[in-house]
Amino acid sequence: MKLGWRLAALRNGFQDATAYRIEFLFEILGSAFVPAAIQTVLWYALFKIGGNTRIAGMSYSDMIHYTLVSLLFTQIRGGDHDFELQEMIRSGQLSNYLLKPVGLVEFVWIRGVAPRLFIAGICLVIGLGFSLKLGINPLRIVGAMGLALIGNIIHYQIGAALATMAFLWEEAFSILMVKNMLVSLLSGELLPLNLFPQSTQWIWKVTPFYLYVYGPAEYALGRWTHLYFFQQVLLSLAWSFGAWVAIRMTWSLGIKRYLSLGG
Repeated sequence: MKLGWRLAALRNGFQDATAYRIEFLFEILGSAFVPAAIQTVLWYALFKIGGNTRIAGMSYSDMIHYTLVSLLFTQIRGGDHDFELQEMIRSGQLSNYLLKPVGLVEFVWIRGVAPRLFIAGICLVIGLGFSLKLGINPLRIVGAMGLALIGNIIHYQIGAALATMAFLWEEAFSILMVKNMLVSLLSGELLPLNLFPQSTQWIWKVTPFYLYVYGPAEYALGRWTHLYFFQQVLLSLAWSFGAWVAIRMTWSLGIKRYLSLGG
């Protein structure tokens, strides 16, 4: 029975995301290729026009390879289902779900992750094809995709914990927006994180955000050793456990303040 509602939520989430297939396709392509195009122009300006040969130890071809490989993971960590949670709290829709025999936080994540799993499958196939052309070990692509999927879980867990601010304020939309902006900057989605000055690299190292895009891309490209990769996997699992504890605490406290009033 428990497996049944989870499978139903997964199917429902995929059907909901792909109800308008053209819109779904353009959303994926737009969010993937717009940052890639900006990066490509930036690398061209720095290396071809600016005359630089290496920046932060990376050549022009290294930057292009990073941009191409990071595309495989930028779509995996996405999803705004934590916004759905805060809207349920704000609007009172939460009451309908509290009466159902499902875990609300898990239910919303399963519905939201369904299209991401589909995209991950496509990106994995593309990545394996790229690995032959770029001379990358295919097993690194598989491992990197696994780390990106763990990153998706952490990303949602942090958002789910922050969404409980809606129990205290009118809504938690602004907090979640700030979180997403920080993720865009510190995940490696916009720029390789080794471009940060050495004195400020601790900023991204103390967050789990680099595990979403930068970490998988670095491992896929062979810049992380297998040992370091497994250490990062263990660290990501520790982050996930810590975020799970945070969810349990914030939701337990938030539900005590929740009033379901209707006319």
